This record gives sequence, C-alpha cells and structure tokens, in this order.
Amino acid sequence: MRRLAPGSRVEDALRAAGGVRKGADLQGLNRARPLVDGELVWVGSPPPGGFAAAAGTGTTPGQASASGGAHTGATPSGAGAAPVTPVSLNAASLDQLDGLPGVGPVLAQRILDHRVAHGGFGSVDELREVTGIGERRFAELREYVRL
Repeated sequence: MRRLAPGSRVEDALRAAGGVRKGADLQGLNRARPLVDGELVWVGSPPPGGFAAAAGTGTTPGQASASGGAHTGATPSGAGAAPVTPVSLNAASLDQLDGLPGVGPVLAQRILDHRVAHGGFGSVDELREVTGIGERRFAELREYVRL
C-alpha cells in the first residue's frame, strides 16, 4: 500500500508503484487524470472479477496497479482502502461512472444529472430511479457503488 498526496494523478501512482512493466498496454490510460481516494488503476491487463470494461482506463475503484495486472496500493488523500472499494455515487466523476460494468457515457451522464437534480443519492437503491437502470442493471451495479 502506498499513500499519495491529495491532487495526485495517475502518473504519480504509476511512479509510486515502481513504474510500468515493459510491454504493458498503456493505450487508453489517461496519465494526467487526477486520482480519487480508494481508486484502482489497472494497467496492461483486465482487472479480476469481470470488471473488464475498465481495463486500462484508470477508472476502476480500489487500489492502483502499474505492473501489468498485479497491484500495488496507491491511495490519494492518505486514507487506506480495501482491496476493492466501490465508486461513490455522490462523488464519482463521469469517467468513473462510465467505467462501471454496463454503464456507458450516456448512462453515466444520467446518473450525474440525477445526482444534481436530487441533491445527491440518499441510498444506493435510488440508483433505480435513473432512466436506463432497471432491476437487472441495478443488480449488476450494486456491488460496484456506494454512497
């Protein structure tokens, strides 16, 4: 586990983790993007648990990885994180929401719009009120989100 200063970026996490292994696929990784507390950054291989939609995007919640799949923790703001931390519905960026399974840019924007219109989410169950999130999609997302 490594702790990074508030305002750290993906590039800082990569450096703190010892760099990127030779041959790791960095396509699609925004190295300039600011990190979010408890975030998981996967580089060069799909993350475990079927979270392949976010592979290489740097938008997966949890800890940072810069070694082509094996992860080394890097948590901004100095707080510790569990191995996989769900994305906060009340604080996630468009990119983070877009990285969730079954969520694309349009649905991510609807989640943000709902959050703004209702002053945030009062419970994870309120995600069902977002147009485009039915029972099946909610069941898929539930383990990847929190307040």
